[in-house]
Amino acid sequence: MARPQYNNNNHNNNNSVSNSDKNIPIKKYCRFKKAGIKYIDYKNPDFLLKFLNEQGKILPRRLSGNSLKYQKKLSQAVKKARHLAFLPYVADGLK
Repeated sequence: MARPQYNNNNHNNNNSVSNSDKNIPIKKYCRFKKAGIKYIDYKNPDFLLKFLNEQGKILPRRLSGNSLKYQKKLSQAVKKARHLAFLPYVADGLK
């Protein structure tokens, strides 16, 4: 079989996005600072589920956008909620 031939003008790997647009990072923000939340309640599992993935793992800062201060508070709240059985340690289908 013959290989398809691509014209260099039509076959573009960056999907018609210019190089200047690709280098602009998306600004992440800490939702705790934005909402003015000082205390993360470990007794509210619905709120804590927003920061867990489908397997029950805590989302890292680079994905959630939390600041270091609130990421530490969040991880302590999730660990405390797991210990008191508000949240499962391992989930088959958490969400």
